[in-house]
Amino acid sequence: MAADPLTPEISDRICKHMNDDHASAVLTYAQVFGNAPAAQTAAMSAIDPLGMDLTAQVDGSTVSLRIPFDRELTDSEDAHQVLISMIKSARKLTAT
Repeated sequence: MAADPLTPEISDRICKHMNDDHASAVLTYAQVFGNAPAAQTAAMSAIDPLGMDLTAQVDGSTVSLRIPFDRELTDSEDAHQVLISMIKSARKLTAT
């Protein structure tokens, strides 16, 4: 069975899950891939086949960040795998 395509409904489900259960990962995405190292908090507002949209708090201001993926995603399972890969990469980059 194929995974769900990245429709707006699936985007909402992924964002809710990431914000509720993986807030630290979302913040790391903002800091590392969103070029916002000073971000104190971040939330995922949308995800589509080409990237994710985050809102972050940086120095008391709310900023919108667009983080493109390195390839076009095909479905929700693909998104899941890419998000895991990205957090692993980010943790390696910040562990130095």
